Amino acid sequence: MTEEPQVPLTEQVRAAGCASKIPPGVLEEVLKSLPVQAHPDLLVGLEAADDAGVYRLTPELALIQTVDFFTPIVNDPYQFGAIAAANALSDIYAMGGRPLMAMNIVCFPLKTLSPDILKAVLRGGLDKVHESGALLVGGHSVEDPELKYGLAVTGLVHPERIFTKAGARVGDLLVLTKPLGTGIIATALKGHLASAEAEEVMIQVMSQLNRAAAEALEGLEVHAVTDITGFGLLGHGLEMALASRAELTIYTSRVPVLPWAREYAALGLLPAGSHANRRFCEKHLSISSQVSQIDVDLLSDAQTSGGLLIAIGPQDGERLLTRLKENGVTHAALIGEVTAAGTGKIKIIQ
Repeated sequence: MTEEPQVPLTEQVRAAGCASKIPPGVLEEVLKSLPVQAHPDLLVGLEAADDAGVYRLTPELALIQTVDFFTPIVNDPYQFGAIAAANALSDIYAMGGRPLMAMNIVCFPLKTLSPDILKAVLRGGLDKVHESGALLVGGHSVEDPELKYGLAVTGLVHPERIFTKAGARVGDLLVLTKPLGTGIIATALKGHLASAEAEEVMIQVMSQLNRAAAEALEGLEVHAVTDITGFGLLGHGLEMALASRAELTIYTSRVPVLPWAREYAALGLLPAGSHANRRFCEKHLSISSQVSQIDVDLLSDAQTSGGLLIAIGPQDGERLLTRLKENGVTHAALIGEVTAAGTGKIKIIQ
């Protein structure tokens, strides 16, 4: 850990005006107006709205490209860099690939923060890139009133073993590999209401690569995968349901949740993005009367560097859970199933 700046990084962001993800409904409308390029080797592009783009190089090799960056959600600059890097690398794992190269994306306020802070952020990102087995090969930086950091990542995958959001089948089991609640705890941290223990556990979860979870999928009947980030479990689950033309059922009693998150949610400490997620998903939801508002808030929680949501054939569900535990993915849980075909819907029951 590095020494924290005199003014915490999350306070710097608040002063500058916190940057948040564009709400999914707005982004969807904007993307509709853009022309979509077709190419025989473009296997996943704009029209799919998936986690990354995929381009076939040879019959046995395809290139994955993704990019992600954001403002600090923790005060330690090294940990912020590690979390931002893990978050960007996650899209490669969600597509079934392995990271090959990464490039830094940096916006930094030289007039208000020390270059030592930048050094710590970049070191955190570099260590996480190395942990993934990828190479950091450069990047781009600009001076900006607000600190932002992330990566552009290139990965490799076999063209016939790409995971997308679109393949979920009726009867599939839904497995989630990380607990929810990081957005709620981060909001409590910004309000100086999160305990030191809650912050530490949140950082551990967000900085954990999805590499071990992705490696556990090898050889199993996996039909669809996405990672849970800013749109929450509901938003990303709905993307899977819509792309797969399926109905998902989620059991709130099975969903892993970080300690403290339910308590902070009861205090109203919800990220602004969580409200946008709920509004976007609302018309596609069927919520049992036994499900509490806090449960729905947790499912809507805007995550950073969340886990993988996996739709897997029922015969491989328990095998996957065993592999995940053996790989150190300790919070993985079976949270639901694909219950019907349709145009895209999520049923939420206790």
